[in-house]
Amino acid sequence: MIDLVTLGESMALFTARRTGLLRHSRDFGLSVGGAESNLAIGVSRLGRRAAWIGRVGDDEFGELLRSTLSGEGVDVRGMIVDPEAPTGLMVKSRRTVDLVDVRYYRSASAGSRLGPADLDVSLLRSARVLHVTGITLALSASAAEAVRAAVAEARDAGVTVSMDVNYRRALWSPDEASKALREIVPAVDVLFATEAEGRLIAEGEDAPGLAEALSALGPRHVLVKRGSRGAVELSDGVLRHAEPYRVTELDPVGAGDAFAAGWLAETLEGAPPERRLATACAAGAFAVTSDGDWESLPHRADLDLLTPADAVSR
Repeated sequence: MIDLVTLGESMALFTARRTGLLRHSRDFGLSVGGAESNLAIGVSRLGRRAAWIGRVGDDEFGELLRSTLSGEGVDVRGMIVDPEAPTGLMVKSRRTVDLVDVRYYRSASAGSRLGPADLDVSLLRSARVLHVTGITLALSASAAEAVRAAVAEARDAGVTVSMDVNYRRALWSPDEASKALREIVPAVDVLFATEAEGRLIAEGEDAPGLAEALSALGPRHVLVKRGSRGAVELSDGVLRHAEPYRVTELDPVGAGDAFAAGWLAETLEGAPPERRLATACAAGAFAVTSDGDWESLPHRADLDLLTPADAVSR
């Protein structure tokens, strides 16, 4: 049985090994990336069964995505190979030591052609959780329809619906995002957002106030991610605060996906509220301590490494 199903676009990811202007880079690492597939890997590493639905090109990058996800234990039966469009590309570099720059080349990509007809309805309806993001809503008209159709199927089947806002300004304007998100949030059970993302949907003076305003729209669980300041969770009317872990950040990309994966994995385990929030924060913190969008996502045993008794493991 699949615990969690997610859908969206994953891309081939080129990462410059040199800090500075991208034009001067000659050496790149090749991997894959995408918020939804990152989360699926994170859930899988924490011991639950996850599946990813999406389109890839009939090319080597598409094969890289298939082999990477399946190698991480993610079910890829919902992956569709599109012979008429390429797998999208993402390029990540560091302009400075403290500034990561990510560029997307996804126009007319296979992933952007995702539509309602691509959904494995039986897979969706048999899962315990459906996870979607604002990225897929913004990707294309057909992708947005796929999200809405998936949410409708999940709700009809009694499947928990989880959503991470994941606002991407390169894909749509704040006004466009606000309108679309306000329409779908009432159908969501679990909502993840940063403070800035949450304010695209509702008003709140501070993180707790924002969580209350978002919860009033429908979600039973609202998690406001605050990065180095921790997180706030409002679940069934109970407000909880999580203090941040103090870690050395090497790569911030993927931290939000790790946070959501940690919270959802613990929820699927039936963990108490305090543990699911603690694991979410630990997973998010762990994800930034090494390079890679998903490579640094923790396994359960890794979470204890955030508070080691000794700096050397022997």
